[in-house]
Amino acid sequence: MTVALLLHRADGAPLSTSFRKAAFGDADPFARHREIAWEGPGSMSAGRVGFIGELDVARFPHTETIVVMDGELRLTANGAAPLVLGRGEGAVIARGTALRILAGSPTLFVFCTASAEGPNNPGITPLRADAAFKPSNPPPAETLLGPTPQCRSDNVFTDEQADYRAGTWDSTPYHRVVRAHRLNEFMYLLAGGVRFASPDGSVLSANAGDALFVAQGAPIGWESSERVAKFYVVQNVAT
Repeated sequence: MTVALLLHRADGAPLSTSFRKAAFGDADPFARHREIAWEGPGSMSAGRVGFIGELDVARFPHTETIVVMDGELRLTANGAAPLVLGRGEGAVIARGTALRILAGSPTLFVFCTASAEGPNNPGITPLRADAAFKPSNPPPAETLLGPTPQCRSDNVFTDEQADYRAGTWDSTPYHRVVRAHRLNEFMYLLAGGVRFASPDGSVLSANAGDALFVAQGAPIGWESSERVAKFYVVQNVAT
């Protein structure tokens, strides 16, 4: 059975992932709406939220990456121009941000959150499909079952206290062995498709518009036959 947790299928297909209604901390603005699929070391969780209404938050209590699956979410920080997120669009809300959250109709989004103590830079950072890509490291050669891919990334947000980074990544096709995943990773596929393999030989296929989460240490492989692009959140947890 695959160890990747699907948070959303773009085609509306049923999910095998289990969700539970729960708040992310005592001050969670989405406490009544949050459904958690995974939580673990590093004070991180991932899941989905179905929301309609308006919230005024004096100080957002954690760092949260949001990608809208259906509907529209309007985020307004400190009197700035609203950031309007439609389907397939995302942003990071930093700890400490004062903002208004508005969904005028039923809206579904997936999330990846993390909590931490210490200073942070409040604000809202959009995630961009048309990112300012820069070359990034490919998978280690010893894990590849074919040519080395060309990988690029654009990291637009970092929360140092939570060791939480978010941005956009893309890569040419590649095939990688099943191995322990090096990070907690949330991903929303913008383009292409990936086949995620598990140690038992089962394979989970994910395509553009799908969202999923892979925990650090989970044994998982990767195979793609076309360019893949994704929004990501990654976190390295000390073991």
